[in-house]
Amino acid sequence: MDIESIESSFLAISIIALVVIMLFIVYDLAKKSQASKFGTIVLFICLCLGVAGFTFKLLYTFYFKVDFFNI
Repeated sequence: MDIESIESSFLAISIIALVVIMLFIVYDLAKKSQASKFGTIVLFICLCLGVAGFTFKLLYTFYFKVDFFNI
């Protein structure tokens, strides 16, 4: 394994861990602010849209083998 594959693996693992922590933070925020069910759903949808965008970028670069930093 070269250093780039190790770095990309650790980046993916770190991003997944960060997303899980963010899910707990959003849940705690919704609970402490006594948000309604609709408010809680909106909070989670906004977070999931950001995660979906990052996931789409990862899949796009993997499928098309595009390096966004060397354009």
